[in-house]
Amino acid sequence: MKAVRAAEGRRDEALVRALSRALADWVLGLRRDLPAGAGLALGSGTFALMLAIWCAVSYGGVASGIFLPTPTSVVQRLLQLAGEGVLWRDVWVSNMRVLMGFLMAALVAIPLGYLAGNLAAFDAVVSPVMGYLRYMPVPAFLPLIMLYLGIGEPAKVAVIFLGAVVQMVIMIADLSRKVPTDLLRAALTMGASTREVFARVLWPASLPGLVDVLRVNLGWAWTYLVVAELVAAGEGMGFRILKAQRFLQTDTIFLYITLIGLLGLAFDLALRYLNGRLFPWARDPLRR
Repeated sequence: MKAVRAAEGRRDEALVRALSRALADWVLGLRRDLPAGAGLALGSGTFALMLAIWCAVSYGGVASGIFLPTPTSVVQRLLQLAGEGVLWRDVWVSNMRVLMGFLMAALVAIPLGYLAGNLAAFDAVVSPVMGYLRYMPVPAFLPLIMLYLGIGEPAKVAVIFLGAVVQMVIMIADLSRKVPTDLLRAALTMGASTREVFARVLWPASLPGLVDVLRVNLGWAWTYLVVAELVAAGEGMGFRILKAQRFLQTDTIFLYITLIGLLGLAFDLALRYLNGRLFPWARDPLRR
């Protein structure tokens, strides 16, 4: 009987050790993929914890409703603005401003970044200018933007463009420099021209990283939305936040901040998914 109990005890200990090792490997495994559904569960759990803390503080009376509205009041404001049609118009207008500014920045930054990253003459011209501009706060350009472009849509798009283009040029230049030199030498040895090296070696080799650069800089574009809508806006999510600030409508502020975060998260996840689907060969070997 004692032998049976001892064997069961050893079996239980071995099972616990195996489960502990599996858990440690799952949580701390270097660049390992999580099991199916585990990532979603952990991410959802994080948001659920944040919501629980918000509910506890707001419903518990720890903070005044002026400083921290309850989730119920935010949902009520959501339903009210959606029913009036204001919410949908704000979301549409802000999305168009962000996407237009971001796409214009990408059209400028992609060729400039690849040229500066691989041709010394372009690097000597572009890099110092980008290094100079990157430390200038975009809001400081608002008076000049309004002077040159007025207070219409071009001015708002220009603010987002300026907020995204400089960092994008620098990141794309660094990305293209990381393409292995051996690939370039092999192409040149086989008789490829500079144009062919750009089109057939540099572009395909760096495309997965380029999608990531665009994903990161799309987040920067969204952060400049409120600044852009300081320029005599009459609608948009940033404008609605600034208007609500004047009247201490913190439920409206929370609502639009949350919407901006959810829209940004949706774009981020979409680009991550697109990158994984289009370029599975570029995944980290440890994740396969």
